[in-house]
Amino acid sequence: MRINRFASDAPSADDFPVDESLLTKDFYDAVNGKWAAQATIPGDHASTGGFMDLADNIEHTLMHDFSDLLAGKLTPANPEMAEFKKLYGMTSDFAQREATGTAPLKPWLAKIEALKDFDDLSTHLAEWHRLGLPVPIGVGVEPDMKDTSQYALYVDAPDLFLPDKTYYSKDNPAAKQLMPIFTQTATKLLEMLGYDSAKAAEIVEQAKAFDAQIAPHVKSSEEAADYVKIYNPRKLADVDAKVNALDLTAAITDLLHDTPETVILPQPKFFDAVNDILTPANFDAVKSWMLVNTAFDATGLLTEEYRQVGGTYSRALSGKKEARSQEKAAYYLAMGSFSQVVGDYYGRKYFGEAAKQDVHDMVVKMAGVYQNRLKTNDWLSQSTREKAVVKLQKLTIKVGYPDKIDPLYAKFKVDTSKSLFDNLQGFSEIVLADHFAHWGKPVDRDKWEMSANTVNAYYSPTNNEIVFPAAILQKPFYSLEQSSSANYGGIGAVIAHEISHAFDNNGAQFDEFGNLNNWWTDADLSHFQDLAKSMINEFDGIDFAGQKVNGKLTVSENIADAGGLSCALEAAKSEDDVDLRAFFINWGNVWRMKATTEYMQLLLSIDVHAPAKLRANVQLKNLADFYSTFNVQPGDDMYLAPADRVKIW
Repeated sequence: MRINRFASDAPSADDFPVDESLLTKDFYDAVNGKWAAQATIPGDHASTGGFMDLADNIEHTLMHDFSDLLAGKLTPANPEMAEFKKLYGMTSDFAQREATGTAPLKPWLAKIEALKDFDDLSTHLAEWHRLGLPVPIGVGVEPDMKDTSQYALYVDAPDLFLPDKTYYSKDNPAAKQLMPIFTQTATKLLEMLGYDSAKAAEIVEQAKAFDAQIAPHVKSSEEAADYVKIYNPRKLADVDAKVNALDLTAAITDLLHDTPETVILPQPKFFDAVNDILTPANFDAVKSWMLVNTAFDATGLLTEEYRQVGGTYSRALSGKKEARSQEKAAYYLAMGSFSQVVGDYYGRKYFGEAAKQDVHDMVVKMAGVYQNRLKTNDWLSQSTREKAVVKLQKLTIKVGYPDKIDPLYAKFKVDTSKSLFDNLQGFSEIVLADHFAHWGKPVDRDKWEMSANTVNAYYSPTNNEIVFPAAILQKPFYSLEQSSSANYGGIGAVIAHEISHAFDNNGAQFDEFGNLNNWWTDADLSHFQDLAKSMINEFDGIDFAGQKVNGKLTVSENIADAGGLSCALEAAKSEDDVDLRAFFINWGNVWRMKATTEYMQLLLSIDVHAPAKLRANVQLKNLADFYSTFNVQPGDDMYLAPADRVKIW
């Protein structure tokens, strides 16, 4: 495996010994406490630690390489990379961006200002979807959850200004802190775009009023975490009849060149209330909402001052002390448009085919361990067990990077005679045209949802596939320098975690083809739901960062963590050089994280993952081998009575 040439300046967990006195009291602190005491969160970060350190290393490496690319020292590997070079040159030309100023955005604001009423908006609705302008009803073409070989049209509510609908409750203190910052940020952006202070303030207040009307009728993060309840098919004619203000059928027909009989409503309650929201009296508020969203959408695309001001609200959300440097911002802006092109470069140069095959073999082995566990499961009936094994055998495995760059990127042509904003707007329109062109075509299962330089992994229930980008496949998760047990405690647990998502509370309701389909017996499903409730209870209400963990919000990831860790443990024990101490220590290492209080509290509200420290600690308490390895006894803080331990897979 190729190793990044640049290391982070942040202290590594390897530099600090385990605190033996804490192993039975707080395992996470035993492994990571001395590291955390020395670790410093960079000013432009909300956190530092395992995942973020890898991302920083990759950022450093690629920014160095692409500096050589701009200087002509590195030759583009393909035409797509040549276009990336041109865009990176534009994002890095700060003098030209200052000279251009905010002018490129003003024609788009004028389009919104010119709207007379809802009839006028309805006439332009399809066009505005193609342009990516904010509209009060969203539409998207995604795989049909009941038949994932074909696409369906999803019709949805708009996003909120605050992170979650729970922030809109009267007793939520975070909203009282955040909404004034949002207000100040939005008002300042509008002033920078030429509005006088009184008009800017009026627009922001109207936008907030419309946003507040939406909030009661959309789902919270907890509600949205239940995938099955996303699937609410309705006749298009019936949905359109609920929306007096807009002609949805005409707009959809214009977009798709077809008129679907049925659409999917992820948030049907919004459409029950939509006629009370999209009223003639509310039209000015809707226009103001569009203006504010458009102003925020341009953050990072115009001048440096606009970028700094536009990021104020998001930094308040996360607790970041400062914005990224201009150089980093330029890199991420260019990389964001050519993500799979950059990923292809990273994967081929710093990962390669040999490592790709090595990790693929490891995934296959982990799937084999998982299959044996399913076959010997003591609570599933034979029929359910057989179908679970079939689903596992049909699992698609993607490792490292795609075999070829998505053809969409060949359509991106940079025109240096135009502004950076206009180039990126053109790219957005190409992406949206491609998105709506999926309608009526079979689903492309070869696409990757993450680029190879992304430090993450995922399971797709609708594709029944697990994907491991190259970026995560390095130390501490995976290294040829680590013992097999350490690797199983790192990447092995991640691999098995993603496999486990096929059998978590969401994934278990999709079959081997990725279709929403109950393949369980009633008794098995009932028992599984009881086990899921036990996992909810194990995490629910734990105090963290001045708030409490939501067990329902995090249950799917907690089930996957539990299954992944136990499966990886079994695989580690099958090796001749098994070292369970190394296995558990590296499990603790990969979750090391130091974050701002604001960021931790934000994640508690919206993230389906439990806090990293709890992911490390709580799952260990469910495993008998953890107790024997570290001599954990009743009365120790890391002890959990056998009757209270949760085991699902």
